[in-house]
Amino acid sequence: MRRRDFITLISGAASVWPLTAHAQPDGKRPTIGFLGASSDSAWAAQVSSFNQRLRELGWVDGRTVSIVYRWAEGKLDRYSDFAVEFVQLKVDVIVTVGSAIPAVKRATSTIPIVFAVAVDPLGSGFVSSLARPGGNITGLSLQSTDMTGKRNELLVQMIPGLTRLAVLANAAYPAALRESADVQAAAGHFGLAVNTLEVHGADEIGPAIIALKGEVKALYLCPDSLVIANVTHINASALNAGIATMWSAREFSEKGGLISYGANEADLFRRAADYVDKILRGAKPADIPVEQPTKIELVINLKTAKALGLTIPHNLLVLADEVIE
Repeated sequence: MRRRDFITLISGAASVWPLTAHAQPDGKRPTIGFLGASSDSAWAAQVSSFNQRLRELGWVDGRTVSIVYRWAEGKLDRYSDFAVEFVQLKVDVIVTVGSAIPAVKRATSTIPIVFAVAVDPLGSGFVSSLARPGGNITGLSLQSTDMTGKRNELLVQMIPGLTRLAVLANAAYPAALRESADVQAAAGHFGLAVNTLEVHGADEIGPAIIALKGEVKALYLCPDSLVIANVTHINASALNAGIATMWSAREFSEKGGLISYGANEADLFRRAADYVDKILRGAKPADIPVEQPTKIELVINLKTAKALGLTIPHNLLVLADEVIE
């Protein structure tokens, strides 16, 4: 992302980006509990998109609705604490991400829950089916497990002589472990050997990546709150080790990752606002189908490619939705 474009994005999000985590509902209007993975700038586009769509639907924070923001900052235990807090605040709907669903689900079986992004909501047991979720949970799927093959193919095309890659996942997040297994299965179709890295905390990430130096040329990241909160550290560690990174969304390439291929998450958060609107107007989560991404993006960071000594094939540059220079 160009510096001017980034400044424009942040300026546009300024009116909706939560500068404090202490705003409380006033009890006079519906309340949305927004539980995010990380409060850094990588989430600016998602929050802005969500709020813009809410306003279009007539829900203006501080006027017709109250939004309470909480951020896990990569610590899974915070999800449980904030979920309990939302229950105590008696929010009308909780908007969150897939990695938070187990904790939020334990806290309430009655408050409607909307996941704006989830790796594998059906396989994770969040919903009974995509068409009729059942229970109090619904939302939007990232379809990450369906994209593992294409991501492996892109790495093979970008990195000459690639024979081995590594995949990093949070050992405490089952959906990430399933995606890791899918990566391994897909890698076999391209003749790639796979090193699996299952981390338990932020302190394990850097050493695990550095240990790969000279052994692998590519690292596939399975996103969750822990990985997202450490994206800058991951990209820097990988670059220092001469390893290319494959991510699932443009925000991570904008923070120094080599390549991303996946759903436009800002668009998914925008669509999550439609779910919230329906619920606040009386619809039940059980009856609102889980939807799939409609915008899939390929983003390539040429600055990172240059630092790694890679020349990106012209056909991939032509296919890319965005090339970061």
